Amino acid sequence: MSEPQGSENTTRRMPVLEKTDAGPPAEDELGQSASAADYDPPPAVDDDANGGQGRFWSARRVPAGIVALLVLAGAGVLLYDVAAVRAHRPASHWRRFLARQLAERPLDDTWVLVGAGLAAALGLWLIVLAVTPGLRDVLPMRRTHRDVRAGLHRGAAATALRDRAMEVSGVRSVRVRMGRRKVDVRAVSHFRALDDVRADLDATLADGIRGLGLVRSPALSVHVARPGRKG
Repeated sequence: MSEPQGSENTTRRMPVLEKTDAGPPAEDELGQSASAADYDPPPAVDDDANGGQGRFWSARRVPAGIVALLVLAGAGVLLYDVAAVRAHRPASHWRRFLARQLAERPLDDTWVLVGAGLAAALGLWLIVLAVTPGLRDVLPMRRTHRDVRAGLHRGAAATALRDRAMEVSGVRSVRVRMGRRKVDVRAVSHFRALDDVRADLDATLADGIRGLGLVRSPALSVHVARPGRKG
C-alpha cells in the first residue's frame, strides 16, 4: 500500500518478478496466512462525492527545487549588479558582454537558435511536469472510505499475482510483468496439458486482479510453455 503522499518522479523499469518454486504463503503481521487477492475487495464509494479516483500526483520536489535555486541565483546576481551600477560603479563584464551580444547578433545566428531551442525545450519539460501526475509505479485503488485514498505499488501487485499463479497445478515457475494497463504472465508447466494450465491460470489470475481492488483492472495476457521452450 502507498500513502497518498508525493514522491520524486523517477523513471523506472516495469517490475519483473520471477518465482521458480512454490513456497509457503506470506504471513501478515498477526502470523496468519494471507494473500492480497484471497478476499473480495469492499465496495467502492461514489466517485462524484469524493473527487474521483485518479492517479496520485507527484510533488515534483527535485525539479521545483532546481528551478527555484537557479532563479534565486540568477536574480541575486542580477540584483547585485544593478545595485552596483546605481552606486556609480561599472557594470559587470558578463552583463556588458551579454548586452553587446544580444544587440549585435542577428536572430538567425546559430548560437541564438541553439539558445532559443534549449530554452524552449526546458520550458516544455517544465510544462509536461506540471500537467502530468507522475508516480507511474503506484496503481490507484478503489475508495472504500470518503476520506482515504490508497495505492498499490506495481511490484506488490506482481508479487500477489505471482503467488496466486504458483498455486495452479502443473505450474513450475512464473514470471509476472506488471504494467499500468496490462499484466503479462509467462509460466512454465512440467505436467498437465498446456491448454488446461492456461485456462486455470486465466481464471485464477482474473480473480486475483479483481481482488487487488484497483480502479482500472489491467488486461491479462497469459503464456504457458514447457521447460526449455518459449510460450
